[in-house]
Amino acid sequence: MGELVLIRHGQTEWSRARRHTGRTDLPLTERGEREAEALLPLLAGRDIDLVVTSPLRRAVRTAELAGLGEAVPDPDLMEWDYGGYEGVTTAEILRERPGWNLWTDGVPEGDGEHPGESVEHVGERVDRVLAAVSLLLGNASGPDVALVAHGHVLRVLTARWLGLAPSEGALFRLDTGAVSTLGREHGRPVITSWNRTA
Repeated sequence: MGELVLIRHGQTEWSRARRHTGRTDLPLTERGEREAEALLPLLAGRDIDLVVTSPLRRAVRTAELAGLGEAVPDPDLMEWDYGGYEGVTTAEILRERPGWNLWTDGVPEGDGEHPGESVEHVGERVDRVLAAVSLLLGNASGPDVALVAHGHVLRVLTARWLGLAPSEGALFRLDTGAVSTLGREHGRPVITSWNRTA
C-alpha cells in the first residue's frame, strides 16, 4: 500500500532561534530553502498522488522547492496554536514556569490572532486529515500521499496514526527539512522511516 510521507518545512528565523512558531506566517530562511531543495533526492522515485500542505507559507514553499507540484492547502495541518507562548522559547517559559512541558501542561490563552489550543484539539484536527487521506492509502499497490506541515502537528499526527494519545507525539523528535514515512505492516500502522534529512 501507499505510504504517508510527512515533510516538516525548512528552517525559519524563529525555528532557528527555537521560538514557538504556531500561526505566525514566516518565510523560510536561505538555509530553509536549501533544506527544502535537498528533499528532492529523498522524494525521487516516489509515486505521490496527492500533496496536502499547511496553508502557511513556510510549508507551501517547502513543497514547491521539494518538487511536489500542485498542493492542496488544509487548515487542519496548521501548526499547534501556542496562544500566549507564540514567539516565546522554551527556555524563557521555564524561567517563569519551572518544569513546564508543552505536551502535558499546554499553553495559556493568547490574543485574538493566537487564542491557543490544547493537544487534544490538535489531535482532533489531525484525525480529520488522517480520515481524509486513509481512503487513498487503502489500495495495496496505491500511491503515496505527502503531507507538508510543521513539527508539532506532524508529531501529533504520527501518534494518532499509531493509535496513541495526541500527547504521545512528545516521543517523536522531528527536525526542519526532514522526511518521515508512515505505513502498515501486517495491517498494523507503523513508522516506516523517521526524521531523514539530506
